[in-house]
Amino acid sequence: MKNSSIVSSVILEVLYRMEDLKYLYFMVFFMLYMFVLFANTTLIFIIITDKALHKPMYVFLCNLAVNGIYGGTALLPALMGTLMSPSHDVSLACCQAQTYFLHTYAIIEFTILSVMCYDRYVAICYPLQYHSIMTITRVYKLIAFSWGYPLVAFALFFILTLRLTICRNIIGRVYCSNYSLVKLSSLFSVVVYTFPQLAMTLYSYGQILKICFTSTKKSKIKALKTCMPHLFAILNYSVGCFCEIVQSRFDTSYLPFETQTVMSLYFLIFPPILNPVIYGLSVQALRDNMFRLFSSRNKLLPLAVK
Repeated sequence: MKNSSIVSSVILEVLYRMEDLKYLYFMVFFMLYMFVLFANTTLIFIIITDKALHKPMYVFLCNLAVNGIYGGTALLPALMGTLMSPSHDVSLACCQAQTYFLHTYAIIEFTILSVMCYDRYVAICYPLQYHSIMTITRVYKLIAFSWGYPLVAFALFFILTLRLTICRNIIGRVYCSNYSLVKLSSLFSVVVYTFPQLAMTLYSYGQILKICFTSTKKSKIKALKTCMPHLFAILNYSVGCFCEIVQSRFDTSYLPFETQTVMSLYFLIFPPILNPVIYGLSVQALRDNMFRLFSSRNKLLPLAVK
């Protein structure tokens, strides 16, 4: 069945409320996008160029940074362009493409975080067998799963959206989303997209807590220090998802417009911004390399972990 939509473009209604300050909003979005690119590209560069960081945890972190660039690029350039256009409308094809990119970004983010949680579980619960378990082959398989599962799973579900007849062309958001279909099949979407990752995360941290209860105080501190950046990253992403769910499922019209906008964009903007900061400041190997990188004025010093 072909897409029998009777509209060729959609209007992002919320952008009209930004009209009076659209140049200010444009500069804010532009600066946010530049920081997303700068922070994540720096993290990727450090991990790639330092052979001492060619370990599973950092490989997964590198993929998290790539996904941050993927999500930021799917949202912000299009948002800035539509904001500056007189009509604030986008073609239906572009809207559908953005819907796919943004939703897959969100699922990939959660999947990579769950894979990183599994990596920490193996490192803490099976330290002597870590290298035999987290082989290069298994790392590649986990990376393939992190990207392949969300891209394919959502594509199969998104086909249903493409088959729908679009009768209205006004969206009360600053970006295109698949909520109208998700609302009709919310249970299906939750089970398909989040159950494997949620199960992996809960099981991994359950086993880590079990080990911590029977370990020495020194081992508990070491485990907490190892898991802290990941816990912050999960908390940051969870807050963003909670804000998105609340705004999508409940009436938030009583909230100020600026608050609604931040709630809508949080899970798309703040994880790509804060993840490099969280790991860059918390993980000593990354922190040392970042200081070495930015302290060099005339030439780049060798990026080696002492």
